[in-house]
Amino acid sequence: MAFNRKAKLRDNIEAIRTVFELGKAGRAATPEEREWLPRYCGFGGLKCILNPAATLTDAVQWAKSDLELFPLTVELHRLIRENSANENEYKRYIDSLKSSVLTAFYTPSAVTEALADVLHDYNVRPRRLLEPSAGHGAFVEAFIRKDADTDVMAFEKDLLTGKILSCLYPDKKVRAEGFERIEKPFNDYFDAAVSNIPFGDVAVFDPAFSASESVGRRNAAKAIHNYFFLKGLDAVRDGGIVAFITSQGVMNATRNEAVRLEMLKGAHLVSAIRLPNNLFADHAGTEVSSDLVVLQKDTRREGLTEDEKLFIQTGMQNGVSTNRYFIEHKDQIIHTSAKLDTDPYGKPAMVYRHDGGVEGIATQLRELLDDDLHARLVMRLYSGGIRDARLQEQQAKAQTTDTPLRTEPTAEDLAAFGAWAKEKEQRLWEERPPKATDFEEATVVQETVQPPTAVIRQEAERTAVPPKEEKPEIEPPVMSLYDLFGFTAEERRIAQTGGKLRRRSNRPKLAQPRQPSLFDTPTQATVTTIQAEQTAQPSTEPAARPAYSVENAAGADMNRRIADVERQIREDEARLTAEERQRRHEEEMKPRLFDGLLEPHHREGSFVKVNTVGARYQIGYLKDVTRYGATFHPLDLGKEQREKIAAYIPVRDAYERLYAYEAEYHDEGSAQREALNTCYDKFVARYGNLNAKANVKLLMMDTSGRDILALERAENGQFVKADIFDHPVAFALNGITHVDTPEEALSASLNRYGGVNFDYMESLSDNSREELIDELKGRIFYNPLSGGYEIKDRFIAGNVVDKAERIEAWMAGNPHGEREKEALAALQEAAPRPITFDELDFNLGERWIPTGIYSAYASYLFDTKVSVGFSESMDDYAVKCGVKNAKILDQFCVKGYYRSYDGIALLKHALVNTVPDMTKSIGKDEHGGDIKVRDSEGIQLANAKIDEIRNGFVEWLPGQAPGFPKRAADMYNPKFNCFVRPQYDGSHQTFPDLDLKALDRRFGIKDVYQSQKDCIWMLKQNGGGICDHEVLRP
Repeated sequence: MAFNRKAKLRDNIEAIRTVFELGKAGRAATPEEREWLPRYCGFGGLKCILNPAATLTDAVQWAKSDLELFPLTVELHRLIRENSANENEYKRYIDSLKSSVLTAFYTPSAVTEALADVLHDYNVRPRRLLEPSAGHGAFVEAFIRKDADTDVMAFEKDLLTGKILSCLYPDKKVRAEGFERIEKPFNDYFDAAVSNIPFGDVAVFDPAFSASESVGRRNAAKAIHNYFFLKGLDAVRDGGIVAFITSQGVMNATRNEAVRLEMLKGAHLVSAIRLPNNLFADHAGTEVSSDLVVLQKDTRREGLTEDEKLFIQTGMQNGVSTNRYFIEHKDQIIHTSAKLDTDPYGKPAMVYRHDGGVEGIATQLRELLDDDLHARLVMRLYSGGIRDARLQEQQAKAQTTDTPLRTEPTAEDLAAFGAWAKEKEQRLWEERPPKATDFEEATVVQETVQPPTAVIRQEAERTAVPPKEEKPEIEPPVMSLYDLFGFTAEERRIAQTGGKLRRRSNRPKLAQPRQPSLFDTPTQATVTTIQAEQTAQPSTEPAARPAYSVENAAGADMNRRIADVERQIREDEARLTAEERQRRHEEEMKPRLFDGLLEPHHREGSFVKVNTVGARYQIGYLKDVTRYGATFHPLDLGKEQREKIAAYIPVRDAYERLYAYEAEYHDEGSAQREALNTCYDKFVARYGNLNAKANVKLLMMDTSGRDILALERAENGQFVKADIFDHPVAFALNGITHVDTPEEALSASLNRYGGVNFDYMESLSDNSREELIDELKGRIFYNPLSGGYEIKDRFIAGNVVDKAERIEAWMAGNPHGEREKEALAALQEAAPRPITFDELDFNLGERWIPTGIYSAYASYLFDTKVSVGFSESMDDYAVKCGVKNAKILDQFCVKGYYRSYDGIALLKHALVNTVPDMTKSIGKDEHGGDIKVRDSEGIQLANAKIDEIRNGFVEWLPGQAPGFPKRAADMYNPKFNCFVRPQYDGSHQTFPDLDLKALDRRFGIKDVYQSQKDCIWMLKQNGGGICDHEVLRP
């Protein structure tokens, strides 16, 4: 079935609408919605979204062939804007969609199922699956149909597609970010990586690759398809499978030989199959050349097979650069017809087609994969890796459960607490299944910050954001004594405070900060001190009610039993020999899985506190942090250092939560701010200021230490609290209620709405709309194209010539008045002076010059007919010549070691101002391959020929037809000599809090420089910016 752009765009819009509705409702997709969402096909075949579609007037910039899609594109923009929290989020969505246009070609399900079926037939049934470029999840769906319990991690860089993927697979690890963001702990982790990866010469920022000593890895970082292969091999464990559909450039390009060699240094080639160009025609409306490459990781491999040597090398077939593996194995190319044609970039290429459609392609793919896996898959290596992984998991689990930090109650312990505790524990576990708050297990905090709750007020030190819908394991990593004996929340409160049972009441009560308890203070607290602190608190009962001294028997009994257990633990430790004590200490200091609450601000090297048995705890740092867990590395610290860090951690956590909450919700967050003040005051009361010399060195050991030191500022030789302790710093708390001048009203409108809002300006000032327009004349202009006023800095900026022409055309067909005439006159006055032909600096390859001129010059240069074409989407030239003569083949030809560059090839380099990358061989390596180095002589000769071609164009151009200079200038000026940079005038601003008298006394500065005022005004209008220019004195 042919690709219907209009129907596909409609499907995409409805899928995006469904995702937004699910997000607002906070629910999972219904079966009907799950049927609809997979119809989302991405925007690989819908390049119309690259065109402007903000207003109806943008339709004039669209090609006629795309105009039928304009209304749907406008609807798409409107839908995204209505469901975006702000303009920045809207821009992120749109930019994300636009960046996916070149690579978002989704794989037909018949192909993904063929791959999954054949792998499954050979017992390749991954328990851990990686999908680095998931799209809407075609590969994920194919593999989880075989095993729904497969642990899937799927990456999708496009934000909206990532949302759709999350709705389709809510129980899988879906990450709406680039594959390069995968964390180091996931190296050697997955059983298989499968995907249809993106392609193109798009560099990927990954320091591990760009700074690598390996040439292949450094080169791979320069092209995203090469990067995905090596990164995917890093992620799978030994014996694991990497099966990627990719562009033919991975295998065909000569410059990728080092990358292919790098692949096979640690992997076997299992299969390489060339797919027909029409594979994606029905699903993405495009024909692209692609290959399926299947590798099996083997870091202990030695030598290369003959096929692998062919896989690394590039040869020539029909004048086209082709991987030698396909030259020797033509049966590995799925096709029913083949012809020499051009690729989407206009370069010569073999084009393969299959008349059987997607089903026919999938059938032949199954046969080829079956043969290749039968011949090359090392099942012993794959199965051995699974056994090793399972053994490691069992050992890790045994180490975690057997560590002394998590001892189960002994028979003596249970006897001390009596049958009552055991029976109560059993009953509570049956009646009330365990919740995340009952255990301190490893929990992934959601990226969004939760709203404040009363818990934040009650626990100043532990203001943790509760996780969403996290189901704890029945065997928790760490259990406190309260958890161990099944105490209810009310019984815990009694044990901690020695208070009475609370009566149920419907009246809301003010939450109070929780008093330090046995379990969350670094000191060895006792029942006596807890009760003493509780007694010191003011009574919350009404004053008229008499107070009776009643002993809390239940709370006292619980505290007594806890004290008995702790005494028993100390006695047991006292009976240990020195060797046993040392062995236990060494065991406690071993790194292990972090079983505390993992929060968004936790990073590599973050200090954390892990509670252990009784009132004990350990201080350590996190390593291998991912959103799914981390490794805890205990630190062997002295008592004072341990207690100081234990007091510092709540300060850091409270600050991070408060700032994240402010930035996310633009809410004051009084509960979080109260928690920060409480934690900070407790730290300072005991250890002094954060910036005290005794504290700085220790706190800087934490990853966030430098940020936390900024919580204090120096005033008059003393450190005081920063602003965040008192009021929000992520947003303005108090809005403007009144202004004195129209300029201030305009500035306030720009700050709040990003434009001229007269209703808001009238509410702030004592002026009417007409008065504001008169007072701001020259600062604001009416734009009839948008139907509103714009400030001068934005209106008279950009392509003023085009804007003036469009307004003039609007005025010709619509009634208008003085405001439209003033706007048009201002634009025409600001237009730059036209540049003459003599002032133009022409160069061969200028994109604005018609290709017909280049064709005429090339035909003149080579004495034969030459055609030059240009692809705007690819930003590249294509050159064709029917008959090549001696000038092309000899006079303008440079012969290299491996190939010759004739005049046509050099003309193409001249058009894009590059030189060929010529190499030569200086010997053979241990594998029999050429040792290649740069051919400097050949490159210099080619560069000389290219300069001759480029200089000849400049000399040839003036001699054309008499009217050509004028036509050339008329083409250049409307395209390039039509832009005006914004002129920011900040002279109207006042700075009431600036002490100009002090500046005058000390520096002789009587006023703010005009350039500074202009710069400040620019920052206000643009919402920020970069200031890097000379400050001009008045």
